[in-house]
Amino acid sequence: MKHAQIKKINPYSRIPKFKLDGTPNYNDRVEIGPTQLAFDEWIKADLKIPNLQNMREFRVSRLVNEINKRKLDGVLVFDPLNIRYITDTTNMQLWNSHNPFRACFISDNGYIILWDYKGLDLLSSFNPLVKEVRNSASMFYFANGDNIKNDAVNFANEIKDILSKNRNNNLRLAVDKIQIHGLRALENLGINVLDGEEVMERTRAVKGEEELNAMRCAIHSCEMGMHEMKKMCVPGVTENDIWAVLHAENIKRGGEWIETRLLSSGQRTNPWFQECGPRVIHENEILAFDTDLIGCYGICVDISRTWFVGDTAKITPKQKELYTEAYYQIKENTEIIKPGINIKDLVFGGRELPKKYEALRYSCKMHGVGLCDEWPLVHYPVDYVDGAFDAILESGMVLCVEAYIGEEGGLEGIKLEDQVLVTDDGYENLTNFQFEKDLIHF
Repeated sequence: MKHAQIKKINPYSRIPKFKLDGTPNYNDRVEIGPTQLAFDEWIKADLKIPNLQNMREFRVSRLVNEINKRKLDGVLVFDPLNIRYITDTTNMQLWNSHNPFRACFISDNGYIILWDYKGLDLLSSFNPLVKEVRNSASMFYFANGDNIKNDAVNFANEIKDILSKNRNNNLRLAVDKIQIHGLRALENLGINVLDGEEVMERTRAVKGEEELNAMRCAIHSCEMGMHEMKKMCVPGVTENDIWAVLHAENIKRGGEWIETRLLSSGQRTNPWFQECGPRVIHENEILAFDTDLIGCYGICVDISRTWFVGDTAKITPKQKELYTEAYYQIKENTEIIKPGINIKDLVFGGRELPKKYEALRYSCKMHGVGLCDEWPLVHYPVDYVDGAFDAILESGMVLCVEAYIGEEGGLEGIKLEDQVLVTDDGYENLTNFQFEKDLIHF
């Protein structure tokens, strides 16, 4: 047999056509997602990997239901995370957050139109739920300059044409975040513009089974990065050195970005919200951080931990006092979470915050989480505003339970936070990264 007649063996012939989450398994795919490292770790941890097609269909179905409950003709969104929720597509997410060149419309029957860069379907072709891709919806000054008003009018006319098909004259459109010229142009055409943020936040608040599978996977990947951070957490390194580890480990597993720089050490832990920098960490200091991480599948992992750097025999009584209070704030406030409880009862329930820590209290006791920090917000009693968050917890909602404990003028402060699912009969703590037993008075 001649060499040319020998059938060549395709080295890829035995590779599965689809990854475990249902996405195409080929090297040049457009769709972003987890790396093999992440999949291997999830399998080892016996985690259920999400089916992305089912997750996308659940999100659209849930939103269509919310649209119809409000008797809307549709929702128009510009927020990149709302676009992600509806289409599961991304395009330069951080740049888009301050240069809104994308938009997405979803009708009351689930018809989805995406406006993307140059009208290319390159980044959305994997998702058949997106029915049309049109050219950019930009109405911001950098891109449109002094022609911005005309561009806004043209876009508004597009929207009216979409809405007017088989509709009456009472066009009800919910919009989340739109440039001022765009809002005026829509209203000048007689479109009744309503609050799209409320629609989207309430819709996103309750997660489906596949979203929760995705969240568990994202949390596991984040926590693997946290373990690597802890290895790096030794005297003589800088805050930035440790923070860089979390960024690198997130990207290695297919995560996307980190929203803040909330990592500080020593005296920079009090007050909270000082961002990480070149400070060198010394022996027997604490280091505190908040992940604020957008991980695999665009899921937010919002976990806070505080570590002692050095010989644990030299932990001070004050460090232990602060950490213990923060620990019990998390523990006791988590225990009151259950379906059917009113947000107000969460505000006034749980563990009371000692008066000496009130001045530097965190901005909330709890908040929703999904693609980012989300509705609802659970204030401390001193910050409560009647009617602002008048809602009931439902099964499928996920809350981050937070605490910052530090005294005004104090040397240090402790930041802790867990991510908790509301279940049919109570709660499930999705966070697995352990607290520091050496810092707790049991």
